[in-house]
Amino acid sequence: MRAPHASSSCPAIRRCAAVLVAFLALLTGLLAGAPAALAGDGGTGSAVRAAAAGTFRNPLNTGPDPFMTHWNGMYYLTATQGDSIRMWRSPSLSTLLAADPVTVWTDSDLSRNRNIWAPEFYRFGDRWYIYYTADDGVDDHHRLYVLESDRDDPAGPYHFKAKLAPPNHANDFAIDAGILQHNGRLYLAYSGINQYQHNGLNIAPMSDPYTVSGNAVAIDGAGGCPEVREGPEFLYRNGRTWMTYSACDTGKPDYQIQMMSLPSGSDPLVPGNWTQHPGPVFSRADDRGVYGPGHHAFFRSPDGTEDWIVYHAKTTSDYTYANRTTRAQKFTWKADGSPDFGRPVALGATQNLPSGDPGSGNYWINDDGRSSGDGTVVYTGTWNSGTGCAAQCFWSDDHWTDRAGNTATYTFTGTRIALLSVRDTGNGIAALSIDGGPEQRLDYYGSPRTGETLQYLSPRLPNGRHTLRIRVTGEHNDRSGASFISIDRAEIYTN
Repeated sequence: MRAPHASSSCPAIRRCAAVLVAFLALLTGLLAGAPAALAGDGGTGSAVRAAAAGTFRNPLNTGPDPFMTHWNGMYYLTATQGDSIRMWRSPSLSTLLAADPVTVWTDSDLSRNRNIWAPEFYRFGDRWYIYYTADDGVDDHHRLYVLESDRDDPAGPYHFKAKLAPPNHANDFAIDAGILQHNGRLYLAYSGINQYQHNGLNIAPMSDPYTVSGNAVAIDGAGGCPEVREGPEFLYRNGRTWMTYSACDTGKPDYQIQMMSLPSGSDPLVPGNWTQHPGPVFSRADDRGVYGPGHHAFFRSPDGTEDWIVYHAKTTSDYTYANRTTRAQKFTWKADGSPDFGRPVALGATQNLPSGDPGSGNYWINDDGRSSGDGTVVYTGTWNSGTGCAAQCFWSDDHWTDRAGNTATYTFTGTRIALLSVRDTGNGIAALSIDGGPEQRLDYYGSPRTGETLQYLSPRLPNGRHTLRIRVTGEHNDRSGASFISIDRAEIYTN
């Protein structure tokens, strides 16, 4: 496999076999996740154009630890941001990446205004409650907190309501709160210290959405690695409660989802009532370039007929916490009554929107000029092109060059454009201009190398015909070994 963004060339003899295998594997993954019309059309004809309004492509967001629900005609999404709690909302799944965030919470209390992680939000009565993790800058001081909305709106405003601490773990590390609703009662499920792990599964009773009313019990969940059990989430169906959770360090490519179940009439505070499902139910898919899929949540389609999982994953097998992006895909149910999550689809694979989603008319432009809408890309100067990037690229190909003055110009009809491509240790700095306006410098450097990374999201533009020119400057930052610029997928937004 080539590494064009780290060096200027790579002998074809060394990489041709690997490229062919990787290309076929990625193409299989893409077609498996695409509607039949798209698979048969190759991305160029009328079938693609007809399907564009009813499809979408991941990622939905650049953040990790996603939680999402559909309510009152809108999708609402949160993800870990670190310094605050932000929420994205959109009437269609296809436009979440281009949605502007709303900051729903910041905190001046120095004991809980740092490292704010994994917010989740639930509606009880006519109020919304956000459960989240925060500390004072020391990781072992992470604790659980809850906010309450001032009105019946997931986007707030919110006020601080309470700290959530079971009496037997009042001053212990705790993260990743999830709410279990079982037999008419509420329970706080979270990851924290217990006899099994520092980050182990715990469940405690609650008397209302903001009060822990008893000690936590430890649940000994299995996992592919010994160190972490976190992010518990719940499904209710077929006479059982299904608890899914993430196992392994989230920096590892083997981060995965495991599952346990509980009969509907059983007490969740009795560990023996939980039955472990053998093996992971959602895990890495190397042939599709998906590593470390986990920290997830569930939501229903707008018409309530479909079940969906939202999760984060990476495009690199390196041990890193970077490049965890939010993705979504539909799941089904097996004959034995258990959920069937399938395999993670390739980043950028075209999927049908959830049932009842109004769509938006989004479309893509590939680096080779193929487009599912009214768009194209034209190059000046000499550019390299090929399939060496395999699963790290859209349609398994890209264009790249380090020659100063070379340009790639997208022409499109819409309101916004997003650029996704390889970010690498040999990448440099480009200059971007919209409709002939002033240039903006953009650094394509990244370590480790990742694929289909969101490089740029344009400002909102008047609906109509636009151009975006990318000029190679031949410059790079002090950490980079070269000045390559990669052109891969452009996502076009039309409303």
